[in-house]
Amino acid sequence: MSKKEPITAENEEMNINADADVPGHTHLSNLGAQDAMENIQAELEEQKDKYLRLFAEFDNFKRRNAKERLEMIQTAGKDVIVSLLEVLDDCDRAEKQLQENNDTDTNKEGIQLVFNKLRNTLQAKGLKAMESINEDFDVEKHEAITEVPVAEAQQGKVVDEIEKGYYLNGKIIRFAKVVVGK
Repeated sequence: MSKKEPITAENEEMNINADADVPGHTHLSNLGAQDAMENIQAELEEQKDKYLRLFAEFDNFKRRNAKERLEMIQTAGKDVIVSLLEVLDDCDRAEKQLQENNDTDTNKEGIQLVFNKLRNTLQAKGLKAMESINEDFDVEKHEAITEVPVAEAQQGKVVDEIEKGYYLNGKIIRFAKVVVGK
């Protein structure tokens, strides 16, 4: 075919897919590329669906976890309260006994039993009183209320305890309010 040759039906058929052999071009009737595109599109839709399901599942997990945490916080003290109900019953009986009986020695003994039961119940739950008197003042455990002049041996030490400090399972839950010698 020469440059100036007229375009005829025969020549036209020959030129239809002439650019298919040029690098970078694909044949117009290549169905494999369209199938690959459909496969990629289907895989993308499947991944989107998996993502949305996973996101919804995680959101449900967060809500469920928050609800369980709230329930745990609300009922965390239940165990301690139930164990203290026996002590409360003893307090009620002691109060009734105080009103009926004027024997001070018996009353003192009964009240001391109630106090001991309360202390033992709280210790069983992990509560421990902090020992502060005659210890060196420590800002990590003590709160100084005041300072008083003392002998040189007692300087910097706790000489009196206004409020006891407490540990719960080894962690400080209340600092001791103390008087420090200076």
